[in-house]
Amino acid sequence: MSDLPAAGAEAPAFSLTDRQGATLAFDGGAAAGATLLFFFKHDCATCELTAPLVERLHRALGPHGLRVAGVSQDPEADTAGFVDRHGLGFDVALDADLTVSADYGFDAVPALVLAGAARRVRHSFEGFARQDLVALIERAAGACGVPAPAIIREEDGLPDHRPGCGSKVHDPEVARRLAVRRGAATLGARRVRIPVDDDPFEFMASQGLDDGLPVVPPTEARVLRMLEGTTRPASEVVAHVPPNLAPATVEKVAINAVMAGCRPEYLPVVIAAAEAACTDAFNLHGVLATTYFATPVIVVNGPIRRRIGLNCGGNVFGQGFRANATIGRALQLLVRNVGGGRPGEVDMSTLGQPGKFTCCIGEHEEVSGWEPLHVERGFPAGTSTVTVFAGEAPRAIRDQLSRTARSLGASMGWCLETMAHPKLHRMGEVLLVVSPEHARTFARESCTKADLRARIQEVTARPLRELLPDDECQKGMALGTLPPEYLGPDGRPTAEALDTPLPKFRRDDDILIVVAGGTAGKFSAMLGGWASGAAGSTAVTREITGQRPVRNALQTR
Repeated sequence: MSDLPAAGAEAPAFSLTDRQGATLAFDGGAAAGATLLFFFKHDCATCELTAPLVERLHRALGPHGLRVAGVSQDPEADTAGFVDRHGLGFDVALDADLTVSADYGFDAVPALVLAGAARRVRHSFEGFARQDLVALIERAAGACGVPAPAIIREEDGLPDHRPGCGSKVHDPEVARRLAVRRGAATLGARRVRIPVDDDPFEFMASQGLDDGLPVVPPTEARVLRMLEGTTRPASEVVAHVPPNLAPATVEKVAINAVMAGCRPEYLPVVIAAAEAACTDAFNLHGVLATTYFATPVIVVNGPIRRRIGLNCGGNVFGQGFRANATIGRALQLLVRNVGGGRPGEVDMSTLGQPGKFTCCIGEHEEVSGWEPLHVERGFPAGTSTVTVFAGEAPRAIRDQLSRTARSLGASMGWCLETMAHPKLHRMGEVLLVVSPEHARTFARESCTKADLRARIQEVTARPLRELLPDDECQKGMALGTLPPEYLGPDGRPTAEALDTPLPKFRRDDDILIVVAGGTAGKFSAMLGGWASGAAGSTAVTREITGQRPVRNALQTR
């Protein structure tokens, strides 16, 4: 049953964002005149019928003090189409999470509410009724002190009555979320009761839900606030998380994001990272099960870096930056708590590394003379993405003397040759993090990423005979890793093959390059990768979707 505020009631105040990101507020501040609220959605035939009439009223009475404000239940793109289709000239706000629509209590759109000073309702109705519209026009004109304008025309052929379309607040997913907000329902996840006398942090640790550091208890209120960071439904399955291949819904991701200490605006990044990490190409099960050091390393590109305050500069792999610290941690907690990837069980790393707590950085695109990583990987520059790479901890590349691209490229190549072992060549991926000062050295000579990769491959190329196991060092390339044409009928390398130089990496493109770090200091870093091929891992890039519009401080009156 509709609870739309009737005449004499006080209409709820609200503040929403319009399509340009400005804030549209309805707070009853106007001392005179009236405000007409027009709630609609783009695919409602009755809204299509009503919108031109509301626009006529806006044009007729706007100059006399009537403020008209549209409230759309649709995303920005659908709202823009509706506004353009009807040539609407009044302000239109986006009720992105539908809380305002819920507060107004109507069952169907369109819903119209005419309010005077102090938000006192003068007239309201939902759907279309000619009689109600005539009454609304008369009361709006009276509030403005002018005669009622001729808004309804004979040629319009308007019906006397037409029912509206169901408000989006009645969508089951939306209704559940709104019910949780009102305290009338719980989230889908199973509730865990903490005994009154227990410390919540100690309780979470005792249940094995942490990573060795305290986690934030994921109360319903906190999880609900976290879910406000994305437009994606809470029940949507984001991924099946190895090793147990358990389904991770948006809600489950949000719970672990709360535990990690994330802010709501970080949630879309965590979701995208989970999607990338749970692909066959990334092979998260293998990354967990290996006794090597590998762990998911998250690289974020695009506008969202600045929006959420992700560190791309000084101390980029270090402490002190909430977004970096908690986004990577949220992914690790999701793998542990949903996927079952616990140390000593499926996670069999011999030594581990600090990145297994968290490892998330942003590329410092603004100081790079190169295409950012996500553009190289096929995404538009204005798109926000995550790339998840199975990597070791960062290792230093220290070169404070090279002044040419050729010299600096050689330094980087020789450092990269030590990845895993100097005698292991034809390796898979590596992540090279070039500092801004080193990037400027390359930029001065217009050295491209392709040029740098070629230089690395050049200086690391060694004759096969130097890379095979011998008495001096029994570690080296296994014959099974060599191309078939290198082996003779006896299964041993041919004389020609023994003299053939092999670069460190199987392909130039296996050298992933990003620019990050502070603008002072001639230090770069390498993060070695894990195994390549079908049994190994390949970096995966995913677009970050489901972001909420960003509000600014402007108000529209």
